[in-house]
Amino acid sequence: MQAKINKVELRNLEFEDYKQLKNSMVESYPEMVGSYWREHHIEKLLSIFPEGQLVILVDGKVVGSALSLIVDESLVDKNHNYSDITGKYTFSTHNPKGDVLYGIDVFIHPNYRGLRLGRRLYDARKELCEQLNLKAIVFAGRIPNYGQHAETLTPKIYIEKVKRKELHDSVLSFQLSNDFHVIRVMKNYLEGDTDSKEFAVLLEWNNIYYDESPKLINLKKSVIRLGLVQWQMRQLNNLEALFEQCEFFVDVVSGYGSDFALFPELFTAPLMADYNHLSEADAIRELAKHAEPVRKRFQELAISYNINIITGSMPYLENGTLYNVGFLCKRDGTSEMYAKIHVTPNEVQHWGMTGGSQIKTFDTDCGKIGIMICYDVEFPELSRLLADEGMNILFVPFLTDTQNAYTRVKHCAQARAIENECYVAIAGCVGNLPKVNNMDIQYAQSAVFTPSDFAFPSNGIKAEATPNTEMTLIVDVDLDLLKELHEHGSVRILKDRRTDLYDIKKINP
Repeated sequence: MQAKINKVELRNLEFEDYKQLKNSMVESYPEMVGSYWREHHIEKLLSIFPEGQLVILVDGKVVGSALSLIVDESLVDKNHNYSDITGKYTFSTHNPKGDVLYGIDVFIHPNYRGLRLGRRLYDARKELCEQLNLKAIVFAGRIPNYGQHAETLTPKIYIEKVKRKELHDSVLSFQLSNDFHVIRVMKNYLEGDTDSKEFAVLLEWNNIYYDESPKLINLKKSVIRLGLVQWQMRQLNNLEALFEQCEFFVDVVSGYGSDFALFPELFTAPLMADYNHLSEADAIRELAKHAEPVRKRFQELAISYNINIITGSMPYLENGTLYNVGFLCKRDGTSEMYAKIHVTPNEVQHWGMTGGSQIKTFDTDCGKIGIMICYDVEFPELSRLLADEGMNILFVPFLTDTQNAYTRVKHCAQARAIENECYVAIAGCVGNLPKVNNMDIQYAQSAVFTPSDFAFPSNGIKAEATPNTEMTLIVDVDLDLLKELHEHGSVRILKDRRTDLYDIKKINP
């Protein structure tokens, strides 16, 4: 990442974006001079199909776009070129009652490639295709690297080699990795595309949820995928080694399409080995110096892997006071800090830690969530306040040394799931750190807990990791089941509270 990114936004294109859109497009196609959309083209697209025109903004600047039409399937089946499918650039081929979403352009500014922003545009197109109940997404993709092999390979052989990863094509390889399949080769598709020798590959992505019968479909995402990291404490040579291990796990859980990655409490502790000659209080204050670099790296990973990351926790110094904090790094590039409210006697005695003072929920693209660090989950008042604010999922990064300590966290977390009618995800560290004082042994079994009713597992446990083994746990939770539970459950704990007799409220909201 070349520069700090504060926010990434995906939204529909607006006419006021045109100047920035043009600049990014010119930079994206340097080999095709003058090949950019004019103002009247964009104005027309926005007038006939505004929801099909998408842009990616980084810190308010348009750095990428995906433009689309809806066309009849019969047009796609015929041999056509770019001029044909766009109605000679008048977009007269657009038919709101058509059955195929046709992509007419997609690009990312060269300075912002490598952040998987193009994947976001493709994913948004897929969501749009599902929401509009269309059969498929179709487009003809350039093969810009083909010009280097045209003398020795036919387009068909070239495509097969790209499929087998014997060759890499900057466009086709990306499209194949996004679940598009090749229909056929198109000749003389885009005039002036010398890099592709004017060949293109017609690609298709099929909407498996397509229903020929006209009916409403649920447009709001209900099922949220959680990726829990059960982290092995191990010796690490430096901060970069920690980052390498972090990225490995982020890559794994995002590869399974997770919406959240949850890391454990104080998982950065192996870096304290360098300070073991110091007192425990001084050593953890040295570790606290890594908090900001860790936050920044996780923020970059959240953007690159398109996932919301809950960074567990780490020591954090503010005006000389030591806190136990973590960061919610969202995939839109923003981040927020949370702090452990209740610090344990051990944290006070050995490290001189102080508890935080802010109790709040966090808004995400998957709804409201709560985050509480370890010991906090043993205080039911906290989670009840978060439930009153609309929390659906409570994340609990924890660190426990013995099975007794883990049992407290586990059973309290299960109780929080039942009494607040929410999901609770807990993730902890395992293994030993013989060269780090006060952090020598760990015990954990990460898990996702549910309410206890007919729609949920009878024991209230959605999934559990293997105890004391480094691994990930990938779990789907359905928010619609919580809505049903709140209104029609066998018992309705939140609705049946006797607030005429008792209440819980924040002293300093």
